[in-house]
Amino acid sequence: MRELVFALEYEPGRNRVADALAEHSGARVRSLSLHATEDHLWRVDHATGSPEALAAVEDAFTDGDYYADCLATEDCGATQSTRVLDRTDDTLVLYTDWEPTPVCASVPHLARDHLGDGVLFETRHEGRHYTWRLIHSGAGDVGAFFDALRDAVGDAARTELLRTANVSGAPDESESDGDGVGLSAEQEAALRAAVEHGYYESPRAVDAGELAAHLDVPRSTLTYRLRRAEELLAKAHVARDPQTDGVPTPRS
Repeated sequence: MRELVFALEYEPGRNRVADALAEHSGARVRSLSLHATEDHLWRVDHATGSPEALAAVEDAFTDGDYYADCLATEDCGATQSTRVLDRTDDTLVLYTDWEPTPVCASVPHLARDHLGDGVLFETRHEGRHYTWRLIHSGAGDVGAFFDALRDAVGDAARTELLRTANVSGAPDESESDGDGVGLSAEQEAALRAAVEHGYYESPRAVDAGELAAHLDVPRSTLTYRLRRAEELLAKAHVARDPQTDGVPTPRS
């Protein structure tokens, strides 16, 4: 089994959910379940954030011109229904049922075409970044999948490969940047620049905005890449050195 992780960074006005999340810092949406057949898609999503952020996310999901995961650049005429399964002051659980038309395209359906049946999907939406984690058999054509994805997305979003690995966590020798962790080239560049320019010094020699300007990327893109790199490095460190000496044993 293979793992494939990538992100779509949406341009303003090209994805209703991305626009809503970008306007509300700290709000996030992650999938709890996502299933697709040839002519259907069902998903359950868990959103967190302020009441205002959750209201904006709900409006984005239920608006008539937004279809779950549809990559079509024009009105595709799809049929979608979204309803609220649970709601609190800071969480929202949404169920979506989407029936695409022949002009529609989506990540799950492109994955079925190029990676085969039985693909598992996990998503996380934060700001304009929509991160997908796919688990597949490894028998399909990943290159053809990405070509089809970029064609479908067009200029609505930028596609960034974050990780490709065996499910055990070992990155591909052909696609790893050699860090042994699975950082993408963009994450590696952001991390190196952050260290070289004193971003991790105390006090910091440069802030995120200045570092983003140096790298000529949006601030949100830089902070996203650094968070992802830090997450991968922390997990890799713990996996390599699972020391428990001196750690108190929890009481039952």
